[in-house]
Amino acid sequence: MRGLLILLLCLAAPAWATQDQWPALFDVSGVADDDVLNIRSAPDASSDIIGSLGPSDRDIEVISPNDAETWGLVNTGEGTGWVSLRFLTRQPGQWLGALPQPLFCSGTEPFWSFSYDKEKAAQFSTPDLPEQSGLITGHWPAQNRRDRHALVGQVSSVGQIGPAEIAAMLRLGQCSDGMSDRSYGIHIDLLIGDLSDARLLSGCCSLSGP
Repeated sequence: MRGLLILLLCLAAPAWATQDQWPALFDVSGVADDDVLNIRSAPDASSDIIGSLGPSDRDIEVISPNDAETWGLVNTGEGTGWVSLRFLTRQPGQWLGALPQPLFCSGTEPFWSFSYDKEKAAQFSTPDLPEQSGLITGHWPAQNRRDRHALVGQVSSVGQIGPAEIAAMLRLGQCSDGMSDRSYGIHIDLLIGDLSDARLLSGCCSLSGP
């Protein structure tokens, strides 16, 4: 019995480890060159058309699926809509527990933006300060959850005396910027500065850029 239990756990582990993560990037597929993929107001083929995607569009961020995982929620304009997942192909490597990358984050009041790419090159900016660039130097996924990540690094700008330390906590889940009807799939709490002059900023993140 004990051997059977161990075998079942081993068989189950890969499926759990490779569970799909949301949000995720997709590419349009299976749409004719002279056609479009409609974005609809609800996850239903009879609902109103509120936008469209081209047959070769790539890097489409799907925030989350419907319960049946047949439609995906996407941003369009200043709001959201639904596209059929039948005509979208998920890009590889986006399993639950993987660090979302690249990532583009922002917040309001005060306005700020933070991003990093697949090489961990980071940027931070505000409307009234020069852009700061640097590198993510550490990443820790949560040990008891697969939807939490911690990051640390440094950024600096030309003429700045010493780099600014950054620490970020990422959490998967729907997030609102508070200013539009757009939806995001990742929350961020970003601490930037040194121990004597640090700022804690909260906002939302996207996989596909501003």
